[in-house]
Amino acid sequence: DEMLAPIRDNRMAKAGVEAAVWDLEAKLLQKPLWKHIGGTREKIACGVSIGLQETTDALLEKVAREVESGYQRIKLKIKPCKDVQLVKAVRQKFPSITLSVDANSAYHYETDAPLFKQLDEYDLLMIEQPLAPGDLVDHAKLQREIKTPICLDESIVSLTNARHAQELGACRIINIKLGRVGGFSESRAIQLFAQAHDIPVWCGGMLEAGIGRAHNIALSTLSGFTLPGDVSASARYWEEDIIEPPVVVSPEGTIRAPVNPGIGYEVKENLIEKLAVKRESISLT
Repeated sequence: DEMLAPIRDNRMAKAGVEAAVWDLEAKLLQKPLWKHIGGTREKIACGVSIGLQETTDALLEKVAREVESGYQRIKLKIKPCKDVQLVKAVRQKFPSITLSVDANSAYHYETDAPLFKQLDEYDLLMIEQPLAPGDLVDHAKLQREIKTPICLDESIVSLTNARHAQELGACRIINIKLGRVGGFSESRAIQLFAQAHDIPVWCGGMLEAGIGRAHNIALSTLSGFTLPGDVSASARYWEEDIIEPPVVVSPEGTIRAPVNPGIGYEVKENLIEKLAVKRESISLT
């Protein structure tokens, strides 16, 4: 933390450096990374994110496949004109699944607040990032007007953001992404703050390959991560992952935390070498 503190922003780069250090330290101690950072769960609950499809029927088919695969939470991407009717169709077809939506900041409070009141009818776990990342005040206004919990994602890049969101009442749930907030240290600080204020958190995904996915698994074992995250099987994204064994999701929709030291997976150095388009060494001394 002291080494990286003078460097402003660049959170993804910081997260990469910090993650490597945590992994190395855990390996030197012969401990799984998830235990080294204070994790308590041997299994984590998994959800899945489904993007916009060409037709409603295609969306329903995709949801059916993911439900059959065991995922405990289905998240639908929405945008203007592709929102309420899609949610209605999915909820009618799957009345009992845990369902949420992710707007990726596609809406505006002044014009779209009534739409989110309509979404209250469909028993959603959360509405993720409905408004622009900087609009904490408008998120707070919207949260006061709707029953469904708002989850903030892109708005939360630090503990300070999380504190401001809580003080304003801008959300009831927080999505934590290692790369977005700058690593495990900031992630744990946000999680502890949220836990102290009864705000559930969960681990989001950023299309990570196996190494990043392994760190997300470790993060998800922390006690405050009580909702199914976006950590899913390697095979959903990659024909061949860069770790061995690949990440798999059980029929019950869980991933078991690894028992080996560090991230708990073997990195396929030969595959990385094959896929690499550029190589650069950086000294920290």
